[in-house]
Amino acid sequence: MIAMPEREFSLSPQHDVVARLRRTLSAQEAQNAGKFLPFGVPSLDAALGGGLCTGALHEIAAAREAEIPAATGFALALAARAEGPVVWIAEDMAIWESGAPYGPGLFALGLAPERLIAVAAAKSRDVLWAMEEALACGAGAVLGEIRGLIDFTASRRLSLAAGRGRALALLLRSAPGADASAAATRFILCAAPAASSRAFGPGPPRFSLQLRRNRRGHLGAWVLEWNCVEQRFNASADREPVAQAARDRPRQAATLPWRGRVAAEGGGVG
Repeated sequence: MIAMPEREFSLSPQHDVVARLRRTLSAQEAQNAGKFLPFGVPSLDAALGGGLCTGALHEIAAAREAEIPAATGFALALAARAEGPVVWIAEDMAIWESGAPYGPGLFALGLAPERLIAVAAAKSRDVLWAMEEALACGAGAVLGEIRGLIDFTASRRLSLAAGRGRALALLLRSAPGADASAAATRFILCAAPAASSRAFGPGPPRFSLQLRRNRRGHLGAWVLEWNCVEQRFNASADREPVAQAARDRPRQAATLPWRGRVAAEGGGVG
């Protein structure tokens, strides 16, 4: 019997890079396990494996251009929950179109203005570079607002930088992206109708969010309501008070027209 010579099998350079990346990301997730920012909504926290994972990159995209303010408010409310300073980096065009941060609005989202460091950048690549530098400087949360596309390599660098700095990295996008990303989650945001009453006017702001990407669990859609007093999210519940028919009235009186009902109850028409 003739023995065949042993062959040495080796992975291609591309496969080797992918394997190393997967090992790095797995080690990063294991290192940051247990560090979460819960929403306080049981179904959403369960889908996220306990809440929004720190030390990772998360994408928040507006459903369309008109929803950018809603997506920005949602992102700032998340960044405010992290400990330490919050760095907000935006393109010049985004600042011209959407305006600068507003103090009372930041307070309503739970973010004290003195915690915020605002940075303006010329282009999207400058925003990404500044985000990576801020994550390496010990910021509690870094929020980058871009108008263009982002490639997988750039998102991977941000994800690794967030893991090394154990910070919350949020990438705010003006439109949903279908490109490959190393982000742990991807949310699509739009504003939801607020509950209103005649006495108090519009109720607390509401956000309609879809979880389109989730490396730790299931996908889904939720409508969240922001409680400005308690500085937390609540699951919205549209419960309007409905008047029930009086039990002591005859059935005929309850179904008569208004004038006939008044007469049946012994009242005057006037």
